[in-house]
Amino acid sequence: MILYLLLVGVPLLVGLWAQMRVKSAFRQWSQVAASSGVTGAQAARKILAAANIRDVEVLEINDMLGDHYDPTHKRLCLSTDVYNTPSVAALGIAAHECGHAIQHQKAYAPLQWRMAIVPVTQIASNMLPFIFFGGLILGFFKLALLAVGIYLVLTAFQLITLPVEFDASRRAKAVLQQLGMIRPGEEAAGVNKVLDAAALTYVAAFVASLGTLVYYLMMLTGNRGEEH
Repeated sequence: MILYLLLVGVPLLVGLWAQMRVKSAFRQWSQVAASSGVTGAQAARKILAAANIRDVEVLEINDMLGDHYDPTHKRLCLSTDVYNTPSVAALGIAAHECGHAIQHQKAYAPLQWRMAIVPVTQIASNMLPFIFFGGLILGFFKLALLAVGIYLVLTAFQLITLPVEFDASRRAKAVLQQLGMIRPGEEAAGVNKVLDAAALTYVAAFVASLGTLVYYLMMLTGNRGEEH
């Protein structure tokens, strides 16, 4: 039980803390208007145009902090608060998603790897419920074997995600100042805080997945030892 709490419980708590920090940073900096007066949607279109990207559609979605870039359909989806608001937080998030579109245009290797592994990750995620019920049917050894396979895929995905997200944030911070949409000083610091808080969620997700993988690997090894 102690091992489970250390490897699985603690990382999950860290993940919850990271999510709270993102919401707090977004809430704080969404109240600070950018001096440029540019909304998230306007910023996204300007950044894409500056990067000579003409085939990505900027869309509004009704999903708070559900902002994302869809490389399959070449759509940049921004939540309502980001799409319509000329805030520091909105510009930071919009620019971050544009960073992914630029990665796609430039065939950024980690993004290509993540796109390739997505179908396998979806299958692994769909198998997660079997972990909770599989022990009763398969026995703990086979359950651990199934869990190791699933979390190996999920951990690999989370690991690949880290450079993808860090690079997108790096691009966002630079391009906002290059295009004059964010001023150095307080506004730039606000963008940094929002994007750095978001980055913590990806780190926490990786640590949580890795911790769970290690737990099931130890469980698998222990059961093997008992069988011999």
